[in-house]
Amino acid sequence: MTKKLKRQGKKIIISLFLFLLALFLKGLGEKSYSLFELFAIICFLLSYLIVGTEVIKKAVRTITAGQIFDENFLMVIATLGAFFISEYPEAAAVMLFYQIGEWFQSYAINNSRKSIKEMMDLCPNEARVLRGDREEMADPGEVEPGDTILVKAGERIPLDGIIQKGSCSLDTSALTGESIPKEVKEGEEVCSGCINLNSAVEIKVTKEFTDSTVMKIMELVENASVNKAVSEKFITRFARYYTPIIVILALLLAIIPSIITGTPLVWIYRALSFLVISCPCALVISIPLSFFGGIGGASKRGILIKGSNYLELLASAEAVVMDKTGTLTKGSFQVVDIVSMKPEMDKEQLLAMAAYGEYASNHPIAKALHEAYGKEIQKENLEYAKEIPGYGVEALYQHQKIYVGNEKWMETLGISCQQPETWGSVCHIAREGEKREYLGYIIIADQLKEDARDTIRVLKDMGIKRIVMLTGDGKNAAGQIAKELRIQEYYSELLPYHKVEIMEKILQEVQPGKKVIFVGDGINDAPVLARADIGIAMGGLGADVSIEAADLVIMNDQPSKIITAIRISHKTLFIVKENIVMALGIKMLVLLLAALGIATMWAAVFADVGVAFLAILNAMRAMRIKEYVS
Repeated sequence: MTKKLKRQGKKIIISLFLFLLALFLKGLGEKSYSLFELFAIICFLLSYLIVGTEVIKKAVRTITAGQIFDENFLMVIATLGAFFISEYPEAAAVMLFYQIGEWFQSYAINNSRKSIKEMMDLCPNEARVLRGDREEMADPGEVEPGDTILVKAGERIPLDGIIQKGSCSLDTSALTGESIPKEVKEGEEVCSGCINLNSAVEIKVTKEFTDSTVMKIMELVENASVNKAVSEKFITRFARYYTPIIVILALLLAIIPSIITGTPLVWIYRALSFLVISCPCALVISIPLSFFGGIGGASKRGILIKGSNYLELLASAEAVVMDKTGTLTKGSFQVVDIVSMKPEMDKEQLLAMAAYGEYASNHPIAKALHEAYGKEIQKENLEYAKEIPGYGVEALYQHQKIYVGNEKWMETLGISCQQPETWGSVCHIAREGEKREYLGYIIIADQLKEDARDTIRVLKDMGIKRIVMLTGDGKNAAGQIAKELRIQEYYSELLPYHKVEIMEKILQEVQPGKKVIFVGDGINDAPVLARADIGIAMGGLGADVSIEAADLVIMNDQPSKIITAIRISHKTLFIVKENIVMALGIKMLVLLLAALGIATMWAAVFADVGVAFLAILNAMRAMRIKEYVS
């Protein structure tokens, strides 16, 4: 709890004590003890001033600024009017309970900010920079790319970089929502904001502090409230016209019946009750708070939303367009099968031949072969290796010429090969002997993410009518993955501008009022992310482009987070509608009762503060939406 909330809480407790004391003294005063009656009035005034002074100041400030009709003005005019007609308990009670409602509102906002505040505290104030043999503590903003920093166990990484020395486990939960530690070693990238759990590492800084992951996230979170949802804008416009209309109606209620009946005090009391009831606090407070709670709940689960307008748009999604690599697949190649065509050659020998042949290549397939082989390349076994771009390699391995590459390479060499049906890439191996002979093949495939299948299935169950997969892969590979995921519509062999063209076509085909989501890795998909109604960047950890181009950033690699984001959107909008119906319904009923003289000032207190309090409690539910787990 903040210091400000504690101070407000103390004022409310003192005011409440004086109010209860005043009620007790008033009871004694009613037994002809006039002195107690005087003390009761003083206690009511003190109780009122302790909690009401700030409201009066705000009302004066808004009036001088030309904004007369707000809730502060209504509270002041209604309570001072109650004092004027000697309704001291009602006047003090209205202000006291109004401030209690305000306190709970601030407490609710403080709670909903909590998960976001954790993200705002991601970066330490100092970085441990290595200068030769010395360690110097420096402001992260003063550290430059190329500098080496030391991060000890238990410390938070202050800047993005690459591990130069050591290995460790990282707690990435503040960024990704993922509770399982991530193991990193030399040569791997690390992001600012992660906590080093076990051993010291030296990190070469690759980005300035202003360009770091933490700063990008902080900027995103700070600006999240700028983009308002349609519901929030409606409430702002509604309050602008609603308040002056209510004041005019209250004046008419006080004047016209008073002239007709000759009982002005009765009708002034009713008009004051009418004013208190009319305060649009429940709406003004609960609607933004509901969206803020949804955004806070999402950030706690590793989903960053740039504004409540995007959270609202998610609920209207009809189509989801997804890039394949990095979204549905891991984007990292692995050897999934080795098939030898020669009885005398086992799988290990075939893999070794391919790994040696691809020794000099930096292609992802070559890297996958080297990782699968897992042994150090003995250079004396390899006399030369020559890469033929677009085909493969030719090498002299253990004094025999070998060929490693794709089907086109085998055809060029006049070698008949077997082409299996697979969504992966096929690496064929052949050798030069008395004649060229085919030895076998190795399948290297991009792996589907563990929750990819469940994500597609659940999205369909949620009513997403159209799911489209886009990829630059060949038609065969794309078809195999689409079949595996049960995606009927897919497009292959695409360049970035092709994806934009397809997105434009889909945007024109959806029903009016419905929206299209695009999900990509944020690196090559920035144009499509920007063009979609809602752009979601997957695996945004450390990817500047994803944070800048997308409307939502999922900070880990789980496509199932899309389901969680949509669920949060639906639940938040449902809570918003509940609050609108509840606040307006109760207020209109009590307003009518007040005009008829049935509802007293105490009923007015409930209609104003009570409804606001109920709406706040309801809005806080937006933070506790269950996350989808595959």
